[in-house]
Amino acid sequence: MFGLVGIIRLGLVQMSLGAIVVLTTSTLNRVMMVELALPAMLPGSLVGLHYAVQILRPRFGHGSDVGGRRTPWIVGGMGLFALAAILAAVSVGVMETQLWAGVALAVLAFFGIGVGVGIAGTAVLALLAAKVPEHRKGAAASIVWIMMIMGIVISAGTAGSFLDPFSIGRLIVVTSAVSASAFVLTCLAVWGIEKNAVVVGEREATAVKPGFREAFAGVWQDPKARAFTVFVFISMLAYGTQDLILEPFAGKVFGLSPGESTKLAAVQNVGALLGMIAVMLAVSARSPWLGTTRSWTVLGCLGSGVMLVGLSLAAFVGDASWPLRPMVFFLGLGFGTFAVGAIGWMMSLASDGGGSREGIRMGLWGGAQAVGSALGQFLGTVGVDTVRFTGGNDVTAFGLVFSAEATLFIIAAFLAARLMRSEHAAPRAKTIVSSPAAVGATGGSAS
Repeated sequence: MFGLVGIIRLGLVQMSLGAIVVLTTSTLNRVMMVELALPAMLPGSLVGLHYAVQILRPRFGHGSDVGGRRTPWIVGGMGLFALAAILAAVSVGVMETQLWAGVALAVLAFFGIGVGVGIAGTAVLALLAAKVPEHRKGAAASIVWIMMIMGIVISAGTAGSFLDPFSIGRLIVVTSAVSASAFVLTCLAVWGIEKNAVVVGEREATAVKPGFREAFAGVWQDPKARAFTVFVFISMLAYGTQDLILEPFAGKVFGLSPGESTKLAAVQNVGALLGMIAVMLAVSARSPWLGTTRSWTVLGCLGSGVMLVGLSLAAFVGDASWPLRPMVFFLGLGFGTFAVGAIGWMMSLASDGGGSREGIRMGLWGGAQAVGSALGQFLGTVGVDTVRFTGGNDVTAFGLVFSAEATLFIIAAFLAARLMRSEHAAPRAKTIVSSPAAVGATGGSAS
């Protein structure tokens, strides 16, 4: 079983994933939209492709189950991810002179990015699930999530410093350096971590379990599971909408350079990191008002909505004196509190209903999260393009999209608050156990 050191080692893998992700989903899309003046739908579609490919995550997880060792999948997935990220940067350079050849390379690159992230990410989570004691799994999830955000912050800040003065060649060099460093760090982090590995799930191999359709139907019949699925989808739709347009917005409306807008992404993620830490501390302190993940989920959604209203106003003002960086920081703070709150709530609800169906419940909400995020990213870019192509300017396009995103977050906050009220009105049934062993087997869920 893993202790704190083992959890942190796997957190370093998540940190490496985050370090590359911020370049492929943030910096490259800004360069395509601003420096190359390409339609926002192009990077939106490419990032959507990398999400769509991750529908294969169950297959990747099964492969690591059969082999019994996760580290080859982690290293192999990260290696593919790193190479695909470098190819993505090269494809942007090719677009500058040969658009369609560059687009073809980009499609191949983002397909590889999706497969690499899916393989490495799934294997990391599977190894955590297999090797972390039940009472530490919540803390382990928080630690690796925060470390991933740290990777994004460090990468965005460092890469932003080296990208100016901007050139495509410099972009390729910086992306290659970050990708290679992330791969080396991953290899060092997992070296020997499975020294005494056994085949995962060996004890459960002979157990008779319901088929997928039967298990899924059983979960979907739970009203709380359905309501939470809708909330996750709407909130991630809202979250994803700004993901690909924030840096282009900073470049087109406020005139920030690629390096400056990349640093702005770092500011946002610093806010998210501090929001996550604040929620962890508040929940640990068990404050009567702000000591539950549910409360922080609602507050995070509301706060994000308010900041997005501010960004919508910033688009129409477009003045250098507007507090853009503080506003982006507090937007990140709202995202961080919402994300950690929702994850904690999700882990609590996953143990409802019995029948050892935590996996399919988490899979249902994970699928809603991926679809909502991908659709939000695509619709955000499509919304900007649609307004511009129908006669609107950049100010109107970004302002309207941010306003729509704010509305979605307010709706998500309403759905979360309503679900909270329903839980208070009909508390979850408590499972009665007859021995300490049974308590250890079922674990607990703190909210």
